[in-house]
Amino acid sequence: MILVNKLPDVEEVKNEYPLTKEQENNRGVFIKQIRDILSGIDKRKILIIGPCSADREDTVVDYMVRLSRVREDVKDTIFIIPRVYTSKPRTNGIGYKGLLHNPDTNDAHEDLISGVLASRKMHLKVIQETGMYAADEMLYPDSLMYFDDLLSYLAVGARSVEDQMHREMASGFNIPVGLKNPTSGDLSVLLNAIFAAQHSQRMLYHGWEVATKGNLYAHAILRGYIDRNGKMYSNYHYEDLNDFHDQYIKLNLKNSSVIVDCSHCNSGKKYYEQERILEEVLSVCSRKRGISSLVKGFMVESYLEEGNQMVGSGIYGKSITDGCIGWDKTQELIYKMADTLA
Repeated sequence: MILVNKLPDVEEVKNEYPLTKEQENNRGVFIKQIRDILSGIDKRKILIIGPCSADREDTVVDYMVRLSRVREDVKDTIFIIPRVYTSKPRTNGIGYKGLLHNPDTNDAHEDLISGVLASRKMHLKVIQETGMYAADEMLYPDSLMYFDDLLSYLAVGARSVEDQMHREMASGFNIPVGLKNPTSGDLSVLLNAIFAAQHSQRMLYHGWEVATKGNLYAHAILRGYIDRNGKMYSNYHYEDLNDFHDQYIKLNLKNSSVIVDCSHCNSGKKYYEQERILEEVLSVCSRKRGISSLVKGFMVESYLEEGNQMVGSGIYGKSITDGCIGWDKTQELIYKMADTLA
């Protein structure tokens, strides 16, 4: 292992790119609304939506400004959380790893110091331009220190959910954390992760022994799974949700909640299936009260242009990782969802 560069001081970075007092207060209000939905007090559905990976500040902010206008139209039935994922897990460790690694998509050279600053600046710009506070993925627990005060929601990915450090870190955050089912689809692993995240933990963190209080708003994200032969399966159908509801209740976990990820293995990596999946789950919710009370929302991958492109292709607002639905389809999906929930 080679020490390449010393990272900047966390507090110095936060002081250089700070939140205003008003923005801090608004963030608290934003987070409370998410908690109220997860606890069942607020009957709206959550929609976490945005690009697969937040690759460029200009296109991401353009998208988020458009999204904020739609958000205002549907606020009575849908609580939209912008998806701004600055880190990207890779199955084999190779490829574009997100803004944190590659702040300039035209330069293949990894620059994590610039990436840390670019990630904070992007999250802050979204807040300044839209008043929305984003969801990001907890891929690297250490990097979150640089922008944890800007987020409203965290997701723990399918490859990380079995890791003890991620579970214990999730127990220490004061914002809701969604934990995805592992790539194997083993729901007992997911439920154990939620249990761990909801309880107090002691761990080593940055030279300290720290104690967490437990995160009562830790919950499940169902994203489908892959068998040992590489075949993809979904887990959003009635039978899946009904069975998971029963398992959830047995463990007596707090604020039982599921976010259905309409992409990844649930869609078979076919981005255009996301709208159909969302509609199918909403249809089940309309018929089954228990499932409706469990399913608190959805994740959708969306950008300005549909599909995806190779890194460096340069098409404005088109994903360089997983395929996304485009802006026209995004508006259609959101307004149709609002009509269904009205």
